[in-house]
Amino acid sequence: MLAARLFALQPAGLVLHVRAGVGVTRDAFVSALRDQLPPDAAMLRCPAHPTSEALLGGLDLPATLAAGRPVRRQGLIARAAGGILLLASAERLPGDTASLLCSALDTDGAPGLVALDEGEPDEELPAVLLDRVALRVELDALRPGAPPATGESALLSGARRRLRDLRTPAPVADALCSAALALGVYPMRATMLAGRIARMAAALAGHAQVEADDAALAASLVLAPRATTIPMPPEAPAQGPPPPSAEPADATPPDAADTLPDTPPEAGPEQAGSPPPPPPQGGQRDDDADREAMPDDLRETVLAAASARLPPHLLDGPALVPTRSAAGAQGRAGAGAVLGTRGRPLTPRPGRPGEGSRLALVETLRHAAPWQKPRRAAAARRSEPSAADLPHRLLVQLSDLHVSRCSRRPRSTAIFLVDASGSAAMHRLAEAKGAIELLLGECYVRRDRVALLAFRGTGAELLLPPTGALARARRSLAALPGGGGTPVACGLDAAMELASQLRRLGETALIVMLTDGRANIARDGTPGRARAEQDARASAARLRAAGLPSLLVDIAPRVQPHAEALADAMGARYLRLTQGEPERLSRAVRALAA
Repeated sequence: MLAARLFALQPAGLVLHVRAGVGVTRDAFVSALRDQLPPDAAMLRCPAHPTSEALLGGLDLPATLAAGRPVRRQGLIARAAGGILLLASAERLPGDTASLLCSALDTDGAPGLVALDEGEPDEELPAVLLDRVALRVELDALRPGAPPATGESALLSGARRRLRDLRTPAPVADALCSAALALGVYPMRATMLAGRIARMAAALAGHAQVEADDAALAASLVLAPRATTIPMPPEAPAQGPPPPSAEPADATPPDAADTLPDTPPEAGPEQAGSPPPPPPQGGQRDDDADREAMPDDLRETVLAAASARLPPHLLDGPALVPTRSAAGAQGRAGAGAVLGTRGRPLTPRPGRPGEGSRLALVETLRHAAPWQKPRRAAAARRSEPSAADLPHRLLVQLSDLHVSRCSRRPRSTAIFLVDASGSAAMHRLAEAKGAIELLLGECYVRRDRVALLAFRGTGAELLLPPTGALARARRSLAALPGGGGTPVACGLDAAMELASQLRRLGETALIVMLTDGRANIARDGTPGRARAEQDARASAARLRAAGLPSLLVDIAPRVQPHAEALADAMGARYLRLTQGEPERLSRAVRALAA
């Protein structure tokens, strides 16, 4: 509720990140936020996939055709000016739309943005939107509490009046900048947001200027969630031995008359009796004097408040800090988009309809409508049609044509390559089936396809072609037989051939191989461990050269070097399937798919 009060105090240009699923708790928070806005402030909901016209406005086609002149309509940003714009499923917002929205937030009269995040823990807002987040709220573990007090509207009204005259002293700004550097928060926008939140906190508390408590609150709310390093504690000054000429502590001072020299010593800054330096001309105080007027421990106070609310992964240690690539920062929704006529519609653009694009009829008419009068006049002068037919015709030129395109994420297929030989069946095949069944369910949730290959005896067999049918995949897995030799090279060749076919179709493929790595059947079907291992290494080298993402899961009962050596030859991640831990395999496949 404190974050809601601060945001509602002056939301213009700010972003409030609310991570919560759809439910009663989120509805109660949004309702409380609406009650704290001024009575004339609007709260509008933005569609899940807003177009540039919906955000910025455009030509009102029915009104333009009826009036015979261009009539524009306001977009959501202009209609929500001075209020709040609610953006649902903000984690799935495309990067270009997020950039357009953030550029509009930097203009005068922009509304505040509440980014409702309903994604998984590994999903995040687009980077351009995440850079502008001022406050974060986690609601998943909370229950809706009592409604705000009835007197909060008057309190916020008074705080809005005080906010106009508040100033931030130079020592407070210096403390916020120092805390940002100590926490590894280098973007200047974050420090500026912290300064703005500090002014809001001071206005809410009734202070005449920003004080240390306000800066500490802003640092904990704005800077701490962005921290990338743990601040080092301040070093204590070194305690050295006293100088040789120092007097003992219990020494009696000599008579002053006996120690005064005949000529006064030269005055210096260290002399205790020297008068203070004169103030600067004009009665103005410099920044150093302003800093000395504040408490000496202001920096430590602000940094300690931010350090108390560091993200959990920083406190767990550097080995557990989640690392995400720039391409995966926006989740899988915007990665590797393919343009076509199916998928999420994009903003119409000028062009001619053809392969991969269709005519955007409404947008074409919208651009042709303002030019009807001059075009009809020009056509009448040329006497092309009769004058009676002109008012009933819509004159469209090539420059008016707009096309609509759609983007979709390339379809991904997980190829499960299972060792069904006698050694694997005797060891861990039943447990491997359980782990694969768990992965099949997760692939179905992500709308990915799965394929099932098994190698045993003298070759490999495609038990399940790429499909999205979960029940069919489970039936094929349950009927997977076991026994016979281990033709590792045949299995790798079959998986690589299937993955190459999917790549030629514009799809992505990843290989998950479950084996103990002990090959004993060569590519031509002849037994012999030396020849079989040589063929397996050759097939693994071709798979590595193709650059296919792969994961090798060791299902041997004891640690042996065969599977790990095969994974190194494949260029694959190596994972040992520990008994009773199928979730570990699931996490590894999710990381590989991302």
